Amino acid sequence: MSESRARRIARWLLALAYLIAGVAHLRSPGGFMAITPGWVPFPATVILLTGLAEIAGAAGLMAPRLRKAAGMGLALYALCVWPANINHALNDIPLGGVHLSWWYHGPRLALQPVLIWWALWASGVTDWPFRRR
Repeated sequence: MSESRARRIARWLLALAYLIAGVAHLRSPGGFMAITPGWVPFPATVILLTGLAEIAGAAGLMAPRLRKAAGMGLALYALCVWPANINHALNDIPLGGVHLSWWYHGPRLALQPVLIWWALWASGVTDWPFRRR
């Protein structure tokens, strides 16, 4: 069965987004360090590893044999970094001296489950909610 054009485009867009985010984690870790909750051990190492994980996930989405594993990994990754987004919002942590309002934080937090689903759908782990009966 051939995959849909929509799924292929979604996968490419997600891979591109994670590639960009991964490079950002490696090149400019300061903002990510700022929003990392205090209970996270070795935050600099965690930020480095999350950048590498994003890049590996993006590459995995492009490799048919690794695609589903990459999708599950990126979905779990998005779940695991959610506390940093919550910390960022609740503690109004400025990035580059700029305080972001709830016009940013509200949608960002609400869309995290969509990002989790997107990784699973774009990688072919799930067909929900588009499954044909």
